[in-house]
Amino acid sequence: MAVSSVASVASPASSAASADPSDRDIESSERDIELDTAALRVLAHPLRLNVLTLLRERGPSTATRIAKELGINPGAASYHLRRLASGGLIVDEPGRGTGRERWWKSLHRQSIHDPATAPTEQREPGRAYTQAVAVAAADRLRRAAQEVALLPQEWLDVAVYSDFLLCLTPGDVDRMRSELFEVIARYRHGAGEAPEVPEASEVRGAPEGSSPIVLQVQAFPVPGAGLRPTVDA
Repeated sequence: MAVSSVASVASPASSAASADPSDRDIESSERDIELDTAALRVLAHPLRLNVLTLLRERGPSTATRIAKELGINPGAASYHLRRLASGGLIVDEPGRGTGRERWWKSLHRQSIHDPATAPTEQREPGRAYTQAVAVAAADRLRRAAQEVALLPQEWLDVAVYSDFLLCLTPGDVDRMRSELFEVIARYRHGAGEAPEVPEASEVRGAPEGSSPIVLQVQAFPVPGAGLRPTVDA
């Protein structure tokens, strides 16, 4: 399962809401997009995923603003925005800004791709997309690591940077993943709904005093380890 937000990274479609979802949960899950083959090909690029994530997290923006945030040139940002638009993932906002600067916004809360249920023609683009999600997640963690020294003590006390080594079958991983997503769903509080304007400090529907938090979920075979034949009960 590859999910990108907010994941460009959140919960799969089967766990997008709790067992007793509110109207907001239903509205939010309807704004998720299950990627088709064309969209998978568009998003098989870590930088493009980062551009989309920025729009989903912080609301509408321009190529100039995005370029400054990601440390790229405006021309590259503009190119990636056009590619995202061609894939039906973002749209421009008519009447906002000037004729020289287009504002763009995301159409969805998060992207979902499940290799286990995807059709055969999505296998190759699905692998490329999953790899891009992993690279983008690693880049986000790298940027977060650079800010650890700047975290207020109350956030440093609760921030988690953990790594566990487990011996599991694919079935074990699938069950554990589903349980984790169920827990995450209980804490979403409208998360993934970008502010209407980039200057907004609060996400609509979030509890008072809360801040946007990235929770990464990754489970993969140890790199370089030989994989044994699996037999699940």
